[in-house]
Amino acid sequence: MERINSSSSSAPATPVGALLREWRAARRMSQLDLALEAGVSARHMSCVETGKSQPSREMVMRLADTLDMPLRERNALLVAAGYAPKYPESALATPELAQVRRAIEFILAQQEPYPAFLLNRHWDVLMANRAAQRVNAYVMRGRQSPHTNMIRQIFDPDDLRAAVANWEEVAGDLIRHLHGEVAASPTDEKARALLDEALAYPGVPARWRRRELDHAPRPLITTVLRRDDDEFHFFSTITKFGTARDVTIDELHIECCFPVDEATIAHCRRLARDDTGEG
Repeated sequence: MERINSSSSSAPATPVGALLREWRAARRMSQLDLALEAGVSARHMSCVETGKSQPSREMVMRLADTLDMPLRERNALLVAAGYAPKYPESALATPELAQVRRAIEFILAQQEPYPAFLLNRHWDVLMANRAAQRVNAYVMRGRQSPHTNMIRQIFDPDDLRAAVANWEEVAGDLIRHLHGEVAASPTDEKARALLDEALAYPGVPARWRRRELDHAPRPLITTVLRRDDDEFHFFSTITKFGTARDVTIDELHIECCFPVDEATIAHCRRLARDDTGEG
């Protein structure tokens, strides 16, 4: 058996029932909606949420599929139901993820001379190519960033924020993404804390504290970095690994920055030449 210790079935509520209610609310699904889409009876669904019935492992996974839960939250739901987690979580440096790491390094290197970053679900910068380091160092006049988290870099006045010419546009888009992530993953306390931290920085408009349901994040936004008369105009694409079966891989994404204009191309190539010492 894969079962682990669980609370008594006579308890008024169970951890799995509480989690299911949270995720239903986040997905705006009624108990009946979830039951119908998962192919279980409404009565059984009600009994699972109230703790009167113990869901099978298969049913837990079916409910997680229906709720479109990330792998980390699927593991949490299994544990809450009294089962062992299904998905491993391997450090990126382990031999098990060597092929994934090589693929990431290849993508970052191929993006030269334009910036590219590897980030996790909480916007921590795990890897960056040389171009990203060059551009950041140039617009920050050689100062070292005090943060390794992209949200903090954009919102902290003492970090990259000072070099973002269209800061309110970029930061506002990031806030909409953060609000969306918090709403989509109600049990992610770290995402909530990061949103609260971003909103607490000086100069953040009070209206950003409310989630704007009628203003989804834009499909494409240009980030403008400026130093004196030099400007870098980039748009970004996001790459994620499909059909991930490891929590770490499921939470990774690669952001590649592409130049919008010829001036940005020229600036990036110049920085690359200076970096390599070529004429």
